[in-house]
Amino acid sequence: MKILITGAKGFVGKNLVAALKNIQAGKDKTRPALSVEEIYEYDIDSEAASLDGYCKEADFVFNLAGVNRPQNQEEFMQGNFGFASTLLDTLQKHGNTCPVMLSSSVQATLIGRYAGGEYGKSKKAGEELFFAYGEKCGVQVCVYRFPNLFGKWCRPNYNSAVATFCNNIANDLPITVNDPSVELELLYIDDLIEEMLDLLEGKGHRCEYDGLLPVAKADGRYFYAPTTHKVTLGEIVTLLESFKAQAQTLVMPEIPKGSFAKKLYSTYLSYLPKEKASFALKMNVDARGSFTELLKTEKCGQFSVNISKPGITKGQHWHNTKWEFFIVVAGKGLIQQRKIGADEVLNFEVSGEKIEAVHMLPGYTHNIINLSDTENLVTVMWANEQFDPAKPDTFFEPVE
Repeated sequence: MKILITGAKGFVGKNLVAALKNIQAGKDKTRPALSVEEIYEYDIDSEAASLDGYCKEADFVFNLAGVNRPQNQEEFMQGNFGFASTLLDTLQKHGNTCPVMLSSSVQATLIGRYAGGEYGKSKKAGEELFFAYGEKCGVQVCVYRFPNLFGKWCRPNYNSAVATFCNNIANDLPITVNDPSVELELLYIDDLIEEMLDLLEGKGHRCEYDGLLPVAKADGRYFYAPTTHKVTLGEIVTLLESFKAQAQTLVMPEIPKGSFAKKLYSTYLSYLPKEKASFALKMNVDARGSFTELLKTEKCGQFSVNISKPGITKGQHWHNTKWEFFIVVAGKGLIQQRKIGADEVLNFEVSGEKIEAVHMLPGYTHNIINLSDTENLVTVMWANEQFDPAKPDTFFEPVE
């Protein structure tokens, strides 16, 4: 399949091009039925003549080109309607009846807060132009009305509040939120790209509109990306501030699969400057080695790394409710455990050459011994709760 992408250097265009190149190169094997032969990238700085050749050869067209922040209102119609006319005229000249996708906006509904907006008017005009072209030429036209978009590579201080907030908070710049209760409908770039790839495979999602709301309908006039998130500006800022604090608190907020928080965190990280891409951890060092907390979670405990010098024994304590995993990743050691009030000692020989996880059982005093005379013993540890110095649930008692 030969695919033309207009607006290829924009936010959506860059992500779509990258996804198609991964498929083309065989790096992404999740869509074995999708064959990408050529990717024609066209943008405002491309040679105008190249569009003619692309329109002649294309098997599918993604029209992502458009104007969002013009110097004057007239440029909306020129950029969003004018180029669309040129694109469709060129396809028609070559008799190319391949499917054409149009990126429109929910503002094209021209209702509610979008009533009368010049941007919405230009998008609506573009939609009607595409529908008329589809009827005239017998072409499948796929019109998407995007809500607010967010994700990696989105330009801050342009047309995305999320991109601006992520960039400014990541770079210690001020943000302005006049009304934290304002709710946005947000579409994550990876979810949008999945829908674009579905469309290429003939599996795009059709809908009709009930006001601003897309309603799934098998023969709907429009198409839509089914996964979006409704969230307030205040919720977005609160999450971003917690992400920023992670370098000091080590606490990872909850980011369940498919959640807005998970997608926002990935977006936030993409705006971090180099100096914040890494941060120092507090190493508690003594003559026996070191102990360093790595990561804490809100509901699933914390991770740490313990380094024991040759011949050193650490631990010699027990817990009532707290339990841990000890995972030796380098060196050779012995983990011992004994149930409180009993004599039997459980011995576990561990080694970085055969990595395994060993439970530290509640009610069992335990230790870890470095058996080497020359090498450090490195152990990754997970505890089922964050350490609370006010209630450590840790009691000294030798194993033997």
